[in-house]
Amino acid sequence: MSQAKIKRRIGKYEVGRTIGEGAFAKVKFARNSETGEHVAIKILEKEKVLKHKMAEQIGREIATMKLIKHPNVVRLYEVMGSRTKIYIVLEFVTGGELFDKIVNHARMSEKEARSYFQQLINAVDYCHSRGVYHRDLKPENLLLDAYGQLKVSDFGLSALSQQIQDDGLLHTTCGTPNYVAPEVLDDRGYDGAAADLWSCGVILFVLLAGYLPFDDPNLMNLYKKISAAEFTCPPWISFSARKLIARILDPNPMTRIAISEILCDEWFKKDYKPAVFEETGETNLDDIEAVFRDSEEHLVTEKKEEQPTAINAFELISMSKGLNLENLFDIEQALKRETRFTSRCPAKEIVNKIEEAVKPLGFDVQKKNYKMRLENVKAGRKGNLNIATEIFQVAPSLHMVEVRKAKGDTLEFHKFYKNLSTKLDDVVWKAEEDTEETN
Repeated sequence: MSQAKIKRRIGKYEVGRTIGEGAFAKVKFARNSETGEHVAIKILEKEKVLKHKMAEQIGREIATMKLIKHPNVVRLYEVMGSRTKIYIVLEFVTGGELFDKIVNHARMSEKEARSYFQQLINAVDYCHSRGVYHRDLKPENLLLDAYGQLKVSDFGLSALSQQIQDDGLLHTTCGTPNYVAPEVLDDRGYDGAAADLWSCGVILFVLLAGYLPFDDPNLMNLYKKISAAEFTCPPWISFSARKLIARILDPNPMTRIAISEILCDEWFKKDYKPAVFEETGETNLDDIEAVFRDSEEHLVTEKKEEQPTAINAFELISMSKGLNLENLFDIEQALKRETRFTSRCPAKEIVNKIEEAVKPLGFDVQKKNYKMRLENVKAGRKGNLNIATEIFQVAPSLHMVEVRKAKGDTLEFHKFYKNLSTKLDDVVWKAEEDTEETN
């Protein structure tokens, strides 16, 4: 690829590829040039933050997150600001999402599910004790580190809480419908701790059953099922686990089991290991106020450096599962919200082939250099499916193509990629042994 690519540096961080997108933010992979540590940087546009009057909320939530240092919660390291953006530097977690394990293996053994649920409860209990409520707990927001330890992501940042009102309740309806507590849907105010616990119960059901307890293509029917706690446990779930699920998925938040009671439950207590960590001393919060200042001394410098469009070694490693590079070039790899394949075709030919493949599938195509944005004109379960693709040069005659869901339903993305891969059979590079097997 002869065209140059602009690489970015934010302060001491070398910024790489986009690893996540939301309505108000993008998340970029980055490396601390001083320590070599890999991090994730969440980037928010100041103009959007101020326009939606979110500055106070973001400042409050960031301050809380900086105080939360728990082994089962993604760490927030620091906050920086430029004239136009806010940068939130987070721990980079390499093991993928818990959602991937569910997609790949359908359901878990009770021992494995219990271990993840215990870690989830440890994290939620700790954060609730500090007044932080997630309000969008689901397997996609539960990450795994290189050792398989669970990490709750975006705690207090994915759903920015409104101030608790005079009645002591929250009043903002948010979250993913299948995991949302009935009192949140009622829109009469709710206790953040009880609502989070309901979501934990749905997650436990999914881990043990392999499917959702409440699901219906019609949103009103789904709400009715949730409000009535209308679900049935499959026969392979033990009686003690069913009993705990039933106490958590109690539609009445006043009688729903509390975390203190869960910690005493016989099923939960089996092989339970409380989180071991040291409470740190005072945390410096000066950088939060500085984020919204325009004085030169508090602004981080943004630099753009022109470099050949070649993938960096640390980016290459970050794309693989753990540090196993063999998984990076495996077309049969487990499909998540992103996947990638390699090709020996020229970059322009790859772009043209993708465009030819997706237009019959009902996608509009926008191209800029070697990046493409594909948007399905037909809305799906969660709006229009939006796909981002980018081509990287691994070697002069070898390119890697990343295909990532930017917006829409994850399962619809899975279906899209299966269709796309069949249409790109002559583009995807196969090793010689793979070619011999197909002959």
